[in-house]
Amino acid sequence: MLNPSTFKFLKDLHKHNDREWFEKNKGRYEVAKEDFHQFTEKVLTELSKVDKRLAGLEVKNCVYRIYRDVRFSKDKTPYKTSFSASVNEGGRKSDNAGFYFQIDPVSDWGCIIAGGKWMPDAPKLKAIRQEIEYHKDEFKKIRGGKGFKKWFGALEDQKLKSAPKGYDKNDPDIELYKYTSYIVSFGLEEKDYYSKTILKKFTDSYKAMLPLLDFLNRADA
Repeated sequence: MLNPSTFKFLKDLHKHNDREWFEKNKGRYEVAKEDFHQFTEKVLTELSKVDKRLAGLEVKNCVYRIYRDVRFSKDKTPYKTSFSASVNEGGRKSDNAGFYFQIDPVSDWGCIIAGGKWMPDAPKLKAIRQEIEYHKDEFKKIRGGKGFKKWFGALEDQKLKSAPKGYDKNDPDIELYKYTSYIVSFGLEEKDYYSKTILKKFTDSYKAMLPLLDFLNRADA
């Protein structure tokens, strides 16, 4: 469970996203960061019981910095208003399909559990499409799985408007190949993070997501 003060800090940061305020509230930030790190440690412990490949993964290799890279962004606010982490064998720097979670009480994305392969480069996207083409029944079974549909419903609708190069627009399965990202997500509320059931939500959603992650990573192997 997370402390309500962690969410309060992020809400206040959203209102006062500047270096002067942040420096004055650096102590609050350190407390909130530690709270999120401890929560992430618990998540890693539980997910490692489901997937032994995650054993030994350290929090520091999963969590993202709160400091924004504003060099190429029109938005020059210096800090993210969220805490987030990416969980897979290589941590946040890995290019594998993985499990992601974020707490953000103010943005459109909000508090989410998500995962998959986001915006792969052209060779990786081609490999995923080929894997789906060669194993369509398996991929459809993953998408139609009871746990998958319960938690995520469907893949996120990030698609091309027309058939990708090399694919027939009249192919009955053409929609499977139009995706530019193969990701899923599930929204949570702030109150969920104060509940004793929050870790179970993480483990159950990870179990539902794992067949998709394994499929995507197999395509990229």
